[in-house]
Amino acid sequence: MRKEKRYYVYIMASRSLTLYTGVTGDIYHRALQHKAGEVEGFTKKCHVDRLVYYETFKYVNNAIAREKQIKAWTRAKRLALIKTMNPAWHDLANGWGEPTEMQIPRSARDDNIKNSGDNPKNLEDSNGSATAAPLQGKAKTA
Repeated sequence: MRKEKRYYVYIMASRSLTLYTGVTGDIYHRALQHKAGEVEGFTKKCHVDRLVYYETFKYVNNAIAREKQIKAWTRAKRLALIKTMNPAWHDLANGWGEPTEMQIPRSARDDNIKNSGDNPKNLEDSNGSATAAPLQGKAKTA
């Protein structure tokens, strides 16, 4: 099944609250482009690099119409819109594109296996099917 395409109207801000409203089909990559200063022109010149607001749309024509509507608003009305979703003005794309650590629970990680004979790579039987790894720690008795 094909993944449904989404479109986004977004507002980026600088630290001095210079605002930019745009539309994109990929909010993740577009926000990273703004953060890296890869978008030439106004946003690069004014250091507009913080995602402070966005809306999601199923159809691109609806996203474009909403972008035009927001761009026609006064600055005060755009500021009020941002405050409805993001009253503290956090960068909604903070941490995007940064490496993350594995979030595997300690009890499920391979580094808990102590005996070399219990290596998960050696847990296949002769017919190629996997066998269960031995439990770590003491078994509870009833």
